[in-house]
Amino acid sequence: MTGKPARTPGNPVKPVMPPTLPDNTQSQFLLQDLSTQLDATQELCRLKAGLPWTEFAVAFGPLYSPEGRPAKPIQRMVGLLLLKQLRDLSDEAVCAQWAENPYFQYFCGERVFQWGPPCEPSDLVHFRHRLGPAGMEKIFAVSIALHGAKARESAVVADTTVQEKAIQHPTDARLYRKVAQAAVRLAAAENLPLRRSYRRTLPRLAFTAAQRRTPTQKKAARRATRQLKTIAGRLRREVARKLSPAAQAPHAATLALWQRALAQKKTDQNKIYSLHEPQVCCIGKGKAHKKWEFGAKASVLMTKTGGVLVGAHSFPENRYDGDTLPEALAQTERLTGARPAVVIADRGYRGRELVGATRVVIPQAGGPDEETPAQRRHRRACFRRRAAIEPRLGHLKSDYRLGRNFLRGSAGDAINLLLAATAANLRLWLRTALFWRRALLAWLRSLLAMVRQPC
Repeated sequence: MTGKPARTPGNPVKPVMPPTLPDNTQSQFLLQDLSTQLDATQELCRLKAGLPWTEFAVAFGPLYSPEGRPAKPIQRMVGLLLLKQLRDLSDEAVCAQWAENPYFQYFCGERVFQWGPPCEPSDLVHFRHRLGPAGMEKIFAVSIALHGAKARESAVVADTTVQEKAIQHPTDARLYRKVAQAAVRLAAAENLPLRRSYRRTLPRLAFTAAQRRTPTQKKAARRATRQLKTIAGRLRREVARKLSPAAQAPHAATLALWQRALAQKKTDQNKIYSLHEPQVCCIGKGKAHKKWEFGAKASVLMTKTGGVLVGAHSFPENRYDGDTLPEALAQTERLTGARPAVVIADRGYRGRELVGATRVVIPQAGGPDEETPAQRRHRRACFRRRAAIEPRLGHLKSDYRLGRNFLRGSAGDAINLLLAATAANLRLWLRTALFWRRALLAWLRSLLAMVRQPC
């Protein structure tokens, strides 16, 4: 990319030059190299040796402008993103631990120990915006390629889950109060005089409205909710009326969003559940402990035998599970170079027997009469293997930051899902390599013991 970059989520607002890499060919006199001090068998050292860092530099280099200040090294920024997901850390925590952990620094490309932080935590936000979902797909593709032939199986297992957003549990009273507070803040920013700000009234009404489940306070809570809606509508209309014609255009979308939030009914479609995340959907997955989840639907594809995640696609709307397969399979074909021939899914995908050239297999109550006993055993084995994706989804949520997404917008949903799937694939690759290493050492020990035995 040449010239000044456009103001899009995939490019920075300010031009930044490609990173200038230091000359690391000569050792320093006072500081020893990290490679000579650290344990080469540690997982981060093995992972650094296995990842193709030059591919990241070639793929993301064109995203930088020839003008502006030099950027941070690409290996450092990609390494920080991977460490953040692998260790379930925030942007602030991963930068703080990088300054304390020599393995973190070695993984990110440093040759000698550094005492300062790698970057500002906000630099990770800008880097994610620069790469966008397309750049995260390239990182995800590298994690798939590490597994070789295990990632190119003809049969995959599919399932969907909900990637919950970092929002408060939505209630009508809470939404009305937020609209009123946002209107007061907008009036203060535009220097608009309000007849009344309701600064003391809003907390009192919100506390009363929160007692809706208390039998003795139910009527008062309903009355407080109605008063909150009245106050929010009054403030919205006053702000819209007092805004100048020049200031109407920048705030038109915000005023329309407030109007939607105040006018929506219980049975409406595409409701607003959060003002700062208006794209959030209400999704019910049939869980006994959690009837509704608020976030985005995520489709995950895993190879049947190897357990490698080869697809991770986020959907901004609440689609039927069967309708998520075309885009999920297209992503898998784009990342692996081969389209799966068979998809094994649960009954949530019923109604879809063929998606393009891919056959969809779901459990049936009785099974076809023309099946032989061997074919029925094979089908039951496939469906038992389908259940293996459930704990993988659980680990994505509990270990790799998929349980609560703090990244903003639909692009943040896609980025967080792809990074979580990348971290899961890297962890699987490390476990597999460690298993074969231990198996080889055990075989060598047994062979040495046999040689040492007297005749």
